[in-house]
Amino acid sequence: MELTLEAVALFALKLVHETDGGSPVLRDDPVMDGYEREVFGLLVRQGNLTAIQSKVAECVDQALEALGGADTVMGRELQRLALGVRQASTLDELNAPLNALKDYLKAIL
Repeated sequence: MELTLEAVALFALKLVHETDGGSPVLRDDPVMDGYEREVFGLLVRQGNLTAIQSKVAECVDQALEALGGADTVMGRELQRLALGVRQASTLDELNAPLNALKDYLKAIL
C-alpha cells in the first residue's frame, strides 16, 4: 500500500509542479518531502487511516487546483475518486479507491 500511496502523491504533485520543458518531479524530489514511501509506511504500520487520508487529500487538493478546479470535467472526476478514499473506514477499504485514484492521476499526466 505504501507504494500506491507514494504513487498517488507523486502523480498529483507532478500535475502541480511539472512544466513543459522543465525537469520532471521524481520520488526523491523535495516536493515529495512528507509524501515518501517511508512516511506512508510508518502511517500504515501505525494504522493511522486519518493521517493517510489527510496526506492524500493535501495532494489531491493541489492537483485539483492545477486542473482548474472542481468545475472542470477532470476536476469533478478527481473529486469523485478522492471521495472514495475519504470514505474508507479501514485500511483494507482504502485499497480499491486508492488504486482507482492512482490510475486516474497517471492517465491524465
